[in-house]
Amino acid sequence: MPLKLFCCDECIPERQNHVYIKEEGEDTTQYLPLSNIETIPGSLSERGCSYCGAKLVIGGVIKDCIQMIHGPVGCAYDTWHTKRYPSDNDNFQLKYVWSSDTKEKHIVFGAEKQLKKAIKEAFKEFPEIKRMFVYTTCTTALIGDDPKAVCREVEEELGDVDIFVVECPGFAGVSQSKGHHELNIGWMRDKIGTLEPEIKSEYTINVIGDYNIQGDTYVLQKYFDKMGIQVIAHFTGNVTYDQLRCMHRAKLNVVNCARSAGYIANELKRVYDIPRMDVDTWGFEYVKVALRKIGAFFGLEDKAEEVIAEEVAKYEGKLNWYKERLKGKKVCIWTGGPRLWHWTKALEDDLGMEVVAMSSKFGHQEDFEKVIARGRVGTIYIDDGNELEFFEVLDNIHADIIFTGPRVGDLVKKLHIPYINGHAYHNGPYMGFEGAVNMARDMYNGIYSPMWSLAGKDPRVVQEL
Repeated sequence: MPLKLFCCDECIPERQNHVYIKEEGEDTTQYLPLSNIETIPGSLSERGCSYCGAKLVIGGVIKDCIQMIHGPVGCAYDTWHTKRYPSDNDNFQLKYVWSSDTKEKHIVFGAEKQLKKAIKEAFKEFPEIKRMFVYTTCTTALIGDDPKAVCREVEEELGDVDIFVVECPGFAGVSQSKGHHELNIGWMRDKIGTLEPEIKSEYTINVIGDYNIQGDTYVLQKYFDKMGIQVIAHFTGNVTYDQLRCMHRAKLNVVNCARSAGYIANELKRVYDIPRMDVDTWGFEYVKVALRKIGAFFGLEDKAEEVIAEEVAKYEGKLNWYKERLKGKKVCIWTGGPRLWHWTKALEDDLGMEVVAMSSKFGHQEDFEKVIARGRVGTIYIDDGNELEFFEVLDNIHADIIFTGPRVGDLVKKLHIPYINGHAYHNGPYMGFEGAVNMARDMYNGIYSPMWSLAGKDPRVVQEL
């Protein structure tokens, strides 16, 4: 039986159904770990909330919006400056955070007036900004505030502003995945089709599930420009509010992060009959496949091959240098959802590494189906992993490096194991051909840094040496 109960979970045996070890010749569909359900009481989850999934992952990336969080100031602070998604307008979306700053009196008497005041103050302070996202949180949802009515009032009073409300209180779902869903469906319902784009090419696409982490969007945009393809909107890297309203005019939806943004691609297919194409944009070989698929759709195969040849000539030698030094190294991937299956074969095929354990915070069944199908025999797959499980895994497999977020990253650093920020990167971008080299470089620098061998020694002895 490939489902495993960790020793640390003996007091919560239900966790056995969330941990899978791939064995030779098994029908994995019979043993997929349970996923996308409530965290078991007693398990110290690493998940985020629904509001986090909406604001931090998707909405907060948009470069020309005021991001208003209707709730206590702590909710606003929690999602500020924790992701690295730059923009070409001097990083407006990274500089500021806005909150209606609800307090106890607002919970008792209502916070709608407080929200209206905050919205109008924000537009006054930034008169050049005419677009806003408003997010609900646990407290303001529980007291029954109607932020949509408030926003309609402000739009009527100011006249030249447009506001989108995301109903995403933290308790709405079992993880941040619910916030992804709410924002996707809400934007499709309320905003797409309300503005027409300027069409400059007969080849038009939306790039969906790309958040410009440390410049990922710039890399992909460069490829499409060279192929003569117009990107109507990146959902949501380096994008404007109004560009996202024009997504209905694309001829193809290119989907990268299917978990956070696959919903809107499905809705665009249902309502506007725009085809959906899922691609991988991490990993040398995967990027080749992605560009060839997109080129074939538009009959631009020659253009795709030209881009591939140019990029391979620049970066293949550098990638091979790192491959020689990373081959056989053991890596764990403990991230959100799709990056598990985007990265596992890329690291193994491009660099010869061994992915020995993977954990997903908010993956669904289809995510585990993909990653287990791509993964190696003997690899450990965990849904909603907790800290004690991570410690036990590391005790047993002795990984050389970990891809994870800062919270778990701080834990593994105490064990003197290097980690790469799998959410916001170390020194990205990581997408595309140059991104594959950047990722390899960061892993090499982490694994071969002398800091880890020195960290466990008595500093007095080190000083004498």
